[in-house]
Amino acid sequence: MKMKRSIYAAAAAGAVALTLSACGGGSAASSGSTASSGQSADSASMPTVKLMVGGIDKQIYLPYQLAQQLGFYQKYGVKVELSTEQQGGVGAEDAMASGQVDMAGAWYIHTVDFQSKGKNVVNLVQLSGAPGERIMCTPKANVHSGADLKGKTVGVTDLGSGTDELTQFIVSKAGLSKNDYHTIAVGAGATAIAAIQRGSADCVMTTQPTVGALEAKNLAVPAIDLATADGAKAALGGTLPSAGLLAQADWVKSHEDAAQKVVDALVDTMHWISTHSAADIADKLPQSYVQNATITKDQYVKALDQDKAQFLPDGIMPAGGPKTIFEEEKTIGVDTSKIKMTDTFTQKYAQAALKLEGYTAASTPAGEDG
Repeated sequence: MKMKRSIYAAAAAGAVALTLSACGGGSAASSGSTASSGQSADSASMPTVKLMVGGIDKQIYLPYQLAQQLGFYQKYGVKVELSTEQQGGVGAEDAMASGQVDMAGAWYIHTVDFQSKGKNVVNLVQLSGAPGERIMCTPKANVHSGADLKGKTVGVTDLGSGTDELTQFIVSKAGLSKNDYHTIAVGAGATAIAAIQRGSADCVMTTQPTVGALEAKNLAVPAIDLATADGAKAALGGTLPSAGLLAQADWVKSHEDAAQKVVDALVDTMHWISTHSAADIADKLPQSYVQNATITKDQYVKALDQDKAQFLPDGIMPAGGPKTIFEEEKTIGVDTSKIKMTDTFTQKYAQAALKLEGYTAASTPAGEDG
């Protein structure tokens, strides 16, 4: 199966500024939970980790940059060099699997994809319990469920991407096959909006802030909601863990300390998200992420407030989540017969982070049965 080649989700007018801001990582913003200079490790002695994110300005992936803005990577003694997927470039998970970067901010499902092909990739911390996606359709398409996608043209980020696989899973749950609808690659942001605008797609699967932009322009309405755990359960029958931190198992084994420090920072970030408002979060992110050619800051905050429940407060893989992912993979034809579910993720780094930070796990963790 073709690996995801997700197109960078930037507004056309702001793409260059977004990329520079994302790759630059931003300066650490002050916050009540950011460590003081005495607590932070000497930057000269910090290990450096290269982390590529599958669209760093997307709301579903905001924890990676937010951790940088809050100064949490430095707080826990690791220097993280953030980068993002580029249009037409290598996907974040593929860059990690080929050794171009150390870690990837990508969907958990890719661990199963890689392991089915003999590549030992593992998920170290789980950031979301839902994809954060919505299938947005033109009003005239009259789509309200997976069954209504029959005969429709659906835009996904790229053919073979996570959104492509997820669309296949949704229609299969509705009793349809991939042959019952048409799929085209539309990217995200401005290119996804253009596909709806010019009529080349009846629907697109996309995330915030593109969802908000489509609604603000009265181009499309939410047809299928996968932005929260409740929405995912309604559409798919179970929790669908999505955004996570992926790395090659061999790299993790030889960089245990660095891996733990990155997870420490992200778990602290997830707790911060759970205890702050959408407006607080937006204020900490780079300006170009929350206000650009496709969306205003007010629209961004409104969208984040609506979808904030997708983020897990503790970094723990939720019970039942891996089972749903394995069901999805089997549905789209991935051979999972030789893959042990518990080899695709680990809870130990998140649990160690919770203990270090004095936090309590808020969710029931996935165990041997997923």
